[in-house]
Amino acid sequence: MDDVKIILTESLREDYRRLPESIRRKFDKQLRFLAQNPKHPSLQIHRLSDHWEFYVDIHYRCIFQQEGNTYILKHVGGHKIVERFG
Repeated sequence: MDDVKIILTESLREDYRRLPESIRRKFDKQLRFLAQNPKHPSLQIHRLSDHWEFYVDIHYRCIFQQEGNTYILKHVGGHKIVERFG
């Protein structure tokens, strides 16, 4: 498998800082899955309109763009975040 490159945008970093600690830990775990195996079933990656999302948990999502093996993480937050990009 080709190496996965993950870029954390400033908007993602800002969102992350606002997350509850328990959600940050879940996000960190999902980030490891993404780096090791983007097809990991826990991520439940799927396309929105011009973005993608993966699950942090049942209530939280991460919005990203993909360019080959590069994942550009844009936002993380509650499920409503999807409405902005869907």
